[in-house]
Amino acid sequence: MVGVRWDEQKVAGGPEELPGMPALKGLVRSVRTPEFAGITFHEVRARSVLNRVPGASPMPFAWTVNPYRGCSHACTYCLSLDTRILMVDGTSVRLADVRVGDLVVGSEVRSNGIRSLVPTPVHAAWTTTKAAWRVRLLDGTAIVASADHRFLTRRGWVHVRPEGCEGGERPHLRIGEALVGAETLADEAFRRPGSPPVAPAPPGDEPGGRVVVGVDELPGERALGDLTTGTGDFVADGVISHNCFARNTHTYLDLDAGDDFDRQVVVKLNAPEVLARELRAPRWAREHVAMGTNTDPYQRAEGRYALMPGIIKALGASGTPFSILTKGTLLARDLPELAAAARDVPVGVGVSLALLDPELHRRVEPGTPTPRARLDLVRRVRDAGLPCGVFVAPVLPGLTDSDEALDALLGEIATAGASGASVLALHLRPGTREWFHAWLAREHPALIERYAALYRRGAYVDAAYRKDLAARVGPLLARHGLTGGGHAMGGRQGDEGRETERSWPEGAVPEIPEKVVEAPPEQLSLL
Repeated sequence: MVGVRWDEQKVAGGPEELPGMPALKGLVRSVRTPEFAGITFHEVRARSVLNRVPGASPMPFAWTVNPYRGCSHACTYCLSLDTRILMVDGTSVRLADVRVGDLVVGSEVRSNGIRSLVPTPVHAAWTTTKAAWRVRLLDGTAIVASADHRFLTRRGWVHVRPEGCEGGERPHLRIGEALVGAETLADEAFRRPGSPPVAPAPPGDEPGGRVVVGVDELPGERALGDLTTGTGDFVADGVISHNCFARNTHTYLDLDAGDDFDRQVVVKLNAPEVLARELRAPRWAREHVAMGTNTDPYQRAEGRYALMPGIIKALGASGTPFSILTKGTLLARDLPELAAAARDVPVGVGVSLALLDPELHRRVEPGTPTPRARLDLVRRVRDAGLPCGVFVAPVLPGLTDSDEALDALLGEIATAGASGASVLALHLRPGTREWFHAWLAREHPALIERYAALYRRGAYVDAAYRKDLAARVGPLLARHGLTGGGHAMGGRQGDEGRETERSWPEGAVPEIPEKVVEAPPEQLSLL
C-alpha cells in the first residue's frame, strides 16, 4: 500500500509500522477488547487533528475535529469474486475484474415511482474475507454472498440472513420469494442508444426463475468483494444487488474499504495534545470548530478512550468557539468540562430527536438512545447552563407529522429547556430511499402511494408539503417558546440550495460576536 494522506499523520521516530498497513507509522499499539468483539483499535499518535472543511460545503463552520476514524457497527455487503456484473455495453464481467471508473448497470426510482435501469459509475471496489452463504434460485443460479448482503425483492431490500450487527431479526430472504431481475426493469425508456441492452420481460410475466429455493451456509471463510456505485446498486448474476456506499470514505486514510472498515478503528490517542498545539499557532483565527457532523465524538469507543474532555479543554483554553452534535448520552459525562469552556468561549450543543412513541422509535431508530434518554440529555445540558438546540428530524409524513404528535414532541422539548428547535422533514436520498420504502411496505403499506407522490422529484419532500408543514409548525414553535433559530422544513435551504446557519436551531451553533472571527486574507492551513 502506498502512503498518501497518512503521510500527514506520521510522527517521526514512531514505533514500527503495522504489518499490512505500512502507511500507518504513528501506530502505538493495536488493541482488541471483549466489549468490542471482532474490532481492532489502532491507537495512533497523530500529527494533525484539526481538519479544514471543503470550501464548497454548505455547513455553517469551516473546521472539524474527528478523534476517531472507522465504524464498529459497519455491515458488509459482499459477493463472491466470481459473481458476474452487468456492464453498460451488455457484457458481464467477474466482480474481481471490475475497476473504479467502469460503467455498470444500476437502477433508480423515477418520478412516477417506477424503478428502471440506468448506467452508473463504479466509485470504489474492495475485497474482504468472511463467512458466506449460497443463495440458490429456481433457474439454477447460485449466488455466494455474505449474511449482510442485500437483494431487491417485491417487498424491498432484504438481507441474506436475519442476524444483524445490532442483534434481533432484520428483513431477510425467504424460501419461495422472488428476487427482482434486471429483465423485469427494462422498458422502452431505457432502450435508447447508450442504455443497458437488457431485454424486457413479457407483460405480466412473473420471474419464476428468480425464486429462492435455498440459502445454505458454506464452511469456513471466503474471499468476497463489493462495489460502490453512483446509484447504490448494481446487477449481480442477473438480479438487483445493493452495495455499501459509505465504505470508500475509509480509503481517505489509505485504509482498505473492506476488512479495515469493519474491523480497524483508528483512535488518535494524542488528539487533545495535538489540537492544543495547533490552536496555539500564531495565525489561528479562532474560527468555529464543529464536532459530530461526520463521526459522533460520543460513539461507544469514547467511553473507553475519553478523548473529548481534553479536546474540550484545548478549545476553551485557546479561545476557540465550538459545537457538538450528538445522539450519544455519554456527553453528559463531560458537562463540567463543557460548562467550564463556555465561560471562556461560545459553545453550541445539538441533539437530534424525531419522535416520542417508544414503539415507533424501536422500529425506526433501533440501537439509538431512547427519546426519553435524549430529552433527559437536553435537560441536563440546560441545567449545566449550556445552550442546547434540538433537531426535530426526520419528520415522517403520515406517521409523526400530525399536529398532535408535533405539539406533544415540541412541548416535551420545551419542557426539557431546549434553546430552540429546527424541524426537518425526511430526506430520501439513494440508499436511504430503498431502505425506508422497504420498511414502509412492511409496516405501513397504505402510505406507499403517498410517499411516491411526496418524493416524486427526488430526495426532498414536495414543496407543497413543506409549505403546509411550516404553516402548522410555526404556531406550535411560538406556543412552546422555541422560535429561536432556523426552522427548516426539509427542503433545500438558502441560496442555490445551500443549507445555512439559519437552518440550525438556536443553541446548536455557538453565538459568536462579530469581532471574534477576524480571518487574515490567507487562512493558515493546519493540515
